[in-house]
Amino acid sequence: MSSGSSELPDNVRAVNSVQTEGQITLDLPVPKVALAVGAHPDDIEFGCGATLAKWASAGCELHHLVLTDGSKGAWDPEQDIALLVATRQEEQREAARVLGGGSVGFCGWPDGELRNGVREQWEVARWIRMVRPDVVIGHDPWRRYRLHPDHRNAGFIVTDALVAARDPLFFTDQELPPHRPAALLLWEADVANHVESAGGFEQQKLDALLAHRSQHESTMGIDGDATGVDAFRRHVVAQLRKHGALAGVTAGESFHLMTDI
Repeated sequence: MSSGSSELPDNVRAVNSVQTEGQITLDLPVPKVALAVGAHPDDIEFGCGATLAKWASAGCELHHLVLTDGSKGAWDPEQDIALLVATRQEEQREAARVLGGGSVGFCGWPDGELRNGVREQWEVARWIRMVRPDVVIGHDPWRRYRLHPDHRNAGFIVTDALVAARDPLFFTDQELPPHRPAALLLWEADVANHVESAGGFEQQKLDALLAHRSQHESTMGIDGDATGVDAFRRHVVAQLRKHGALAGVTAGESFHLMTDI
């Protein structure tokens, strides 16, 4: 997540604001391959870290794709930007390792300047066609009152790229066969209709988030002591319990599930 505020990110801060629609479904069949696409380093862990850890433990092949370089993720105006970008990439690789491994890709577009353009759609469609995921996971672009443009645009890049990836006459220069995933899961859902149970994977999600050490103070509100870590853990666990309760499980991550794609 990009910095600039002392508040916790949306999906931790808004624990009590989950809206639902109709019957909540629980647990997709474990996909053979999953692709998670986040705007910034750490967004994937906030949005679906426990789900990815659960799937990986059952043999799912994970792929992580980060769209921006995370270069705004600090408060210090004298920050060495190149060092910050490199640090955040290493943190992302470590977080992915904690969740169960898999490939980690970086598009490297400037933090805070992400746009839903043809070039961006081309790149994400290429990833979908290359790794051929059963499930794609990303930001919900329709979440109301979302301020951060990167999160909105990342969500729309994924939805638009998915359409392109499935249809053979889009981006024919890629020389890759089209691919239609079976499902799209959107985290921080404006209206949740699905929960992935997360019991037993709370610590992996937390450990993956804490791997993003450069974001402890700015994004997670951790001041470097055990008290800060414990407070952050309570926020994360409270979110998992709240989302799990939507489907009658002790812990979960809620999404908007789309299968008609």
